[in-house]
Amino acid sequence: MLAFVVKAKQHMLDFVELAFAAVLGIMLIYLVPGKDSGVFVLSVAANVIKFTNDVPAGNLVAFAIVGALLYWFVQKNRSLGH
Repeated sequence: MLAFVVKAKQHMLDFVELAFAAVLGIMLIYLVPGKDSGVFVLSVAANVIKFTNDVPAGNLVAFAIVGALLYWFVQKNRSLGH
């Protein structure tokens, strides 16, 4: 049962990483041609821009700090051999 949970967790993390990379790729595509990007790219860009405008700046900074701390903690534990 534990092996199933570990495998499911890894698949979920892979999916989240792939989705994040896809959104970043779409935003990069939006930066090059701009308004001529197409309907899908424009809608994703509009959603990302709306999200970042609606969330207060303090919350985004806190999210970035927590993400950086989590990344640092994981890297520290990997270097210790855990």
